[in-house]
Amino acid sequence: MQQIDATPLSDEELQGLDAYWRAANYLSVGQIYLLDNPLLGEPLRPEHIKPRLLGHWGTTPGLNLVYAHLNRVIRQRRREFLCVIGPGHGGPAIVANTWLEGSWTEAYPNTTQDEQGMGRLFKQFSFPGGVPSHVAADVPGSINEGGELGYSLSHAYGAAADNPGLVVACVVGDGEAETGPLATSWHSNKFLDPVRDGAVLPILHLNGYKIANPALLARIGDEELTALLQGYGHEPYLVEGSDPATVHQAMAAALDHCLDRIDEIQLEARSSPERPARAAWPMIVLKTPKGWTGPHTVDDLPVEDTWRSHQVPLSGVRTNEEHLRQLESWLRSYRPEELFDNDGRPVERLLEFAPGPDLRMGSSPHANGGMLARDLELPPVEEYAVPVKRPGAEDGEPTKVFAAYLRDAFRLNAEYNNLRLFGPDETESNRLSAVYEATDKAWLGDRRATDENLAPDGRVLEMLSEHTCQGWLEGYLLTGRHGLFSSYEAFVHIVDSMVNQHAKWLKTINRLDWRRPVPSLNYLLTSHVWRQDHNGFSHQDPGFIDHVVNKKAEVVRVYLPPDANTLLSTMDHCLRTRNYINVVVAGKQPQPNWLDWESAALHCARGIGVWDFASNDEGDPDVVMACAGDVPTLETIAAVDLLREHLPGLRIRVVNVVDLMRLQDSTEHPHGLSDAEFDALFTTDKPVMFAYHGYPWLIHRLTYRRRGHDNLHVRGYIEEGTTTTPFDMVVLNNLDRYHLAMDVIDRVPSLGTRAVATRQYFADQRVRHRAHVTKYGEDLPEVREWRWTS
Repeated sequence: MQQIDATPLSDEELQGLDAYWRAANYLSVGQIYLLDNPLLGEPLRPEHIKPRLLGHWGTTPGLNLVYAHLNRVIRQRRREFLCVIGPGHGGPAIVANTWLEGSWTEAYPNTTQDEQGMGRLFKQFSFPGGVPSHVAADVPGSINEGGELGYSLSHAYGAAADNPGLVVACVVGDGEAETGPLATSWHSNKFLDPVRDGAVLPILHLNGYKIANPALLARIGDEELTALLQGYGHEPYLVEGSDPATVHQAMAAALDHCLDRIDEIQLEARSSPERPARAAWPMIVLKTPKGWTGPHTVDDLPVEDTWRSHQVPLSGVRTNEEHLRQLESWLRSYRPEELFDNDGRPVERLLEFAPGPDLRMGSSPHANGGMLARDLELPPVEEYAVPVKRPGAEDGEPTKVFAAYLRDAFRLNAEYNNLRLFGPDETESNRLSAVYEATDKAWLGDRRATDENLAPDGRVLEMLSEHTCQGWLEGYLLTGRHGLFSSYEAFVHIVDSMVNQHAKWLKTINRLDWRRPVPSLNYLLTSHVWRQDHNGFSHQDPGFIDHVVNKKAEVVRVYLPPDANTLLSTMDHCLRTRNYINVVVAGKQPQPNWLDWESAALHCARGIGVWDFASNDEGDPDVVMACAGDVPTLETIAAVDLLREHLPGLRIRVVNVVDLMRLQDSTEHPHGLSDAEFDALFTTDKPVMFAYHGYPWLIHRLTYRRRGHDNLHVRGYIEEGTTTTPFDMVVLNNLDRYHLAMDVIDRVPSLGTRAVATRQYFADQRVRHRAHVTKYGEDLPEVREWRWTS
């Protein structure tokens, strides 16, 4: 692997860099260990040590080295940088550096840059009421929590997109480099446009070990590692060593060379009349000892440069005098008396080494994206509404209708470059192809004559890795822009864990007054469970809703628009929101248009309501038929049609739910209905037949505290599926119109024996369906051709 043979640092610069690095190391060790005596004004005693030693030293000195060197180039080049930290437990390093540069005190004014503030900084780390050991949302300058590994590089590329002046330095930990999401995200450089986007500088930090095992990429040999990284489209440069002065010179030389190369790539692309061939972007491979500068041995066992330095190298400091002595010696090895004055303030040369407030990484507005976010310019949504003369008389394709609106949203925001569509090769399949009238798919690879809608500056990002798409989108949102993730419903589960982390991030920033609200994470899930009849069982899973509903109520929203106009209204709302995870499930296949625009907008604003056109209860129903989701709505309305034909005296109220969280109690979710509102809709003593898009037990869970819960009977997906017809899918799961009508007969006491013949007819229809579908391979004509006419 190439190494840059240069010593760019003067003696003065070298001493300044090393002092800053030592100060950050001292502050990092202090966070892990010290409860008191932050400046070592007296010999360490057991009561100065935290009772529970939590934190991770192993990766910290390497991160401190990277941060110090980035500060040097920021000062010299006056260029905006963002630093994304991949190693999971790098918290001590970044907390230390943001305190040194002043951004921590800016965010938390009571943690001053003096002895008292240093004491607070030390005590709060991994301490009740304090901050976690990761580079969490609490840490200024962070957009990557790091507690779960694998997402740093995709976050970095998302941040660099549409930020032409920004360089995102991304430290990839050697453990993180073994994860699947990280492995696919190396391909992100094929989507980075050097004209319109910023740059990402990956720094692969190989300190040799994970928790208790060797790191894979640290043990495969230089030739193989070089080939791997070059195969990913990078030109790697090696920085290696354990002597601080040597490593400082090598790191400075490598950084200078890489940044010069980035400038060359961007200048060539931005000044050439024709786009040059895709460049190999530079990156750094940093090999330094794990636990560098820490105790070399503990209890006669090697620690530095081994896996034993991963967490807390000296674990018995409160009870073991030798450990206590080693800790004090370790802390004093950084010569804190040279780094902090008698009041605990960093000495002047450290303060001068950090960039000014406008360029320091901890204060970057890109890492506090709400500071930069501007609302989207959105077209008048009502202009895209489909006309509905009579409910259910005509079909529409909801996502195709929405696509025209989204196309024009791209046009309106073209000058701001703040809107993107992400997905795993499904934009066309999900009927969103109208967006290609306004933009293309980003693509910097080779192109062929048969390719369509590809361009280096396309605003649609598609890669068959849900992890990478999600990471790009999160990085884009957290730096203040807007986006939408479109996916098949079943396969969005691939990013379940990433959604967990983003929900935790949003919950955290809601309590941090210095964090500004960021645009919401919006999902449009189509090709859903009920219309994956052609792909089969593997593609049939509505459980992402259940997963999301587990998150904090202040963060999650779930919408199930039943037709094209309600989808338009819902998406127009979601694209305007901040700090939410909005999950919208809607079909792409032709289906009935139920509501005209005015009715759809009002219905979505309420989130739940009685559909008068299908109801005949006159305020006193015999049964309530509720539905949530497009196919359940279709089957419910068809069941009502059957019941009104065969049992004309039956009083039916139809309730449709768009906003699923309206079912919860208002004390549990901000969108929830009060008990009085819920009782007025569903009654307290009448049977409720609820046809639901997903797993039926979720509805029971959301409504278990309601007075009429015992009267609630839910039909939904019960994990019955195969390759079959659309109607057969609902029959297999007892969600079909005939079964819903039978449920009503079974549960309305007044029907009794007088509806026996009707019930038998409905049961026979299910038998007829089975015979017909297995013989002809299509649904019954009366099902395929049904229209609401009541």
